[in-house]
Amino acid sequence: MKMPVKLAAIAVGALAVGGGVVLAEGFARPAEAAEMTVYKSDSCGCCGGWVDHIRRSGIEVNVVATDDLAPVKQRLDVPQSLWGCHTAVIDGKVIEGHVPAAGVKAFLKNPGQARGIGVPGMPTGSPGMEAPGYVPDRYDVMTFGEGAPARFMTFVGADPA
Repeated sequence: MKMPVKLAAIAVGALAVGGGVVLAEGFARPAEAAEMTVYKSDSCGCCGGWVDHIRRSGIEVNVVATDDLAPVKQRLDVPQSLWGCHTAVIDGKVIEGHVPAAGVKAFLKNPGQARGIGVPGMPTGSPGMEAPGYVPDRYDVMTFGEGAPARFMTFVGADPA
């Protein structure tokens, strides 16, 4: 059965709208990243510092206050070995703990098969954990999903190592 030209044009237009923006030159570009949702306790100052860091990088953030983060982490299948003090979701990917904005952006550009990235604990000097007079820790941002977590990037403070 042959599709009428008008119906075919509508179908192609719907695909273009659903799959991103098509430029006049005919090249597709990805749609802008969605707003990040951060689950954190209202009383956690370091989490607030991390949210400020992410916002300064140009990512819009919506904060959901909760004092019981374990169910969020479990629902999002964050490996317990990577648990930090807050959990975020952006573009369907999970960001766990004090991951610097540079790591978040690098991951979103090329996530591969990973479901998310995370920094376990609270490394000194990581975004939100800055401590004047203390040397920033060197720490790894780990990918997770299928299989064991794997190193994605290494940072010293908020800077790639």
